Amino acid sequence: MTKKKPRIAFIGTGGTISFKGRSSLDLWEYMDHGTLITVSEILAHFPEVAQTVDIVPFDFRRVESTDLQPEDWHELVNKIHEVDKSGEAIDGIVVTHGTASLEETAYFLHLTVKTSLPVVVIGAQRPSSGFATDAGSNLLAAVRTAASKEARGLGVVTILNEEIQCARDVTKGSTLRLEAFRTPDLGMLGYADPDGTTAIYRKPARPHTADTEFDLDKVSTFPRVDIVASYAGADGAAIDAAVAAGAKAVIVSAFAPGLLTPSQREAVERARAKDIIIIFSSRAGSGRVIRRETMRDRGIVAADNLNPQKARVLALLALTQSTDPDEIQRMFDTY
Repeated sequence: MTKKKPRIAFIGTGGTISFKGRSSLDLWEYMDHGTLITVSEILAHFPEVAQTVDIVPFDFRRVESTDLQPEDWHELVNKIHEVDKSGEAIDGIVVTHGTASLEETAYFLHLTVKTSLPVVVIGAQRPSSGFATDAGSNLLAAVRTAASKEARGLGVVTILNEEIQCARDVTKGSTLRLEAFRTPDLGMLGYADPDGTTAIYRKPARPHTADTEFDLDKVSTFPRVDIVASYAGADGAAIDAAVAAGAKAVIVSAFAPGLLTPSQREAVERARAKDIIIIFSSRAGSGRVIRRETMRDRGIVAADNLNPQKARVLALLALTQSTDPDEIQRMFDTY
C-alpha cells in the first residue's frame, strides 16, 4: 500500500527565492533586472519537492521583502488562518519570503497566528535561477520539516542553510553568505538534515502563536513605531522628528547595555512628557537590555534581548493592547 504523502500549503510572498535573473550567474543584480515568478514556477525549478509532499500553492504576494508593511503581515496571518480552516487536510505551512525583512515577518507570525500547524518561513540568499542556489535545499528542508511531528509546538520557525531557528530569536547576520541567519547567544533549535530528519535540540520557552494575547480580529490599523540609532555624538533630532511624525513609540538602538548620549536623553524626556513610549534595545547584536531603576522611574521599557527591529514588531502589537509602560514592559518580559 502506498503511503499517503503529507499535504503542505506553500504561500509565496516574493523575495530572492522568487526571482529569475538574467542568467545563472546573475547572483547579485537580479533584484534590479530580474523578474518575480509564481509559486508554481518556483516549484517547477525544483521538481524533487513534489516527490516528498503534496503541495497546495498560494500566491499571496510577489514583491521584495522591503515592500512589505505591517498591514501585509496582518493579511498574511489571515491567509494562514484561512488555509488552516480550509478543509484541505493541511499538515503544515511554508511561507517563502525575501531575506531582508524575513525575521520581522516571522516574529509577527510567531506572536499572532492561531494555529497548531507547523509554520516554516524560508527565503534564499541566491535566486532560484542562480548557479548553486540555496533556494531548492531551503524549500526541500522546509516542506519536510513542516510535515514532521517534531516541528509541532515550536511556533513559527525559519529554515535557511538547513538550520531550524526560532522566529523570535533569529536574525540576518550577513548580506550575501549562505549561512546568514543566526541566533546570537541562544543558538538554533535544530537541524533539517539532507536525509529528511528533523532533529530538535531545544524548544522555545516563551509563549507563541495560539498562547499569546494578541488577537488581530480586533485590530484594523497599527500605530507608528520608529527606530532611532545611538552613536557617538548623536543629538536628539531623530527622536524629536519621530515624535513630530506621529510615532506612538520609539525604539532606541542604544549603546550596550542600554545607554544614550546626553542630547538623546533630553529628547527622551521630551517624548515621555508627551506620553510617547520609549523602548531601549541594543545596537550590540546580542545580549539583554535590563530595566534599571532609572528607566523604571522614567517609564522607559527594556527590550530584553530583542534586537531593534524585533522590538518594533512587539511594540506594534503591544500598543494595540495598552499604552501603559509597565504593562508594555510585562509583554516584553513575557514574549
